[in-house]
Amino acid sequence: MAEHKYNFDEIIDRKNTYSYKWDLMKDPEVLPLWVADMDFKAAPAIYEAVNKLAQQGCYGYGVATKEYYDAISNFHKRHYGQHVEKDWILCSTAVVPALTAILQSLSLPGDEVILQTPAYNCFFGCIKNTGCVLAENKLIYKDNKFSIDIDNLEELASHEKARFLLLCNPHNPSGRLWTKEELLKIIAIAKKHNLIVISDEIHCDIRPNGSVFHALTTLDESFNDRIITMRSGSKTFNIAGLKNAYVFTQNKGFLNRIDRQFNINEINDLSPFGITATVAAYNECDDWIAELNDYIQDNYKLLVKFFKENYPEVHVASLESTYLAWVDCSCFNMSGTEIKSTLLKKGKLYVNDGEMYMSPYPSFLRINLGCPRAYLEEALKRFKKALG
Repeated sequence: MAEHKYNFDEIIDRKNTYSYKWDLMKDPEVLPLWVADMDFKAAPAIYEAVNKLAQQGCYGYGVATKEYYDAISNFHKRHYGQHVEKDWILCSTAVVPALTAILQSLSLPGDEVILQTPAYNCFFGCIKNTGCVLAENKLIYKDNKFSIDIDNLEELASHEKARFLLLCNPHNPSGRLWTKEELLKIIAIAKKHNLIVISDEIHCDIRPNGSVFHALTTLDESFNDRIITMRSGSKTFNIAGLKNAYVFTQNKGFLNRIDRQFNINEINDLSPFGITATVAAYNECDDWIAELNDYIQDNYKLLVKFFKENYPEVHVASLESTYLAWVDCSCFNMSGTEIKSTLLKKGKLYVNDGEMYMSPYPSFLRINLGCPRAYLEEALKRFKKALG
């Protein structure tokens, strides 16, 4: 058995720490396994770097330096064979406001944004609030796995108003790690219909060790000037509270317009703590990622085993990426909202329901596996208590 350097079993009391995940719970006895925020302590290199900065005692404005951009470029090259130049990168406080600014800068009212659903719920607000129109490309669910309806994607892309494809790669909430073949089909359709592809790759580091993530810009260089990639270390390293993200594209025209919108929206002022954490994470934490991924996969196996033994008609979608399990609970003959309410009321367990992701399959639940095993074991006991 491999020796572990990091302790992901450690229980950290996050109550009364201004935690969105924990302190929104009105009942302190509720166990929250919902929002994509892990309950693990940051990697030691990150913790030490942030603490060193904090001890200085000066908390003024931040600026991204060469060290920051080099950390990003080297990380992408090392992990994905992806070439990212400093001049292609724009910094933002987070991915969601970055997406809003991208759509504001490049769209006209009524432009259609194609999106695979179910989808991360914040995408819907970004599309609506920028005057764009959602064009749903509903995923196909078969044999506990989701796939893209390529024929429907082709049809949607042919619309006169179709301008963007918002691709979640890997996909939240289905857990799919899109294959090279799937992505090449997507690129071919986008190229044919001159779409701009906005690729949200924020979950790409969270996947079983040995699996391969295909960054979109590594597949067809001739299409790279139509791709805008959104990234952050926030999911991988659990540093969302430090407010640091970035986007990059080779298209200078896009860059100039997005940069202007970032300034208008005032979302490009970075925290020194976010910069410091990102540099440490990208330069020093590869081994931490590897252990994290093993731990999450073990949590996933425990979840699958629990449902197989206790609720054989409940199916857990194949988890190829992310730490978010997507669980088919249609056998209970209740909507996801009803199941969620029952779990909260009778089991004091809080999870996300499929309906909030505009799921064509509303009886799904999204369960966060980014937690110590003791939390997951307790959550499964509460699930059984609530649903019998």
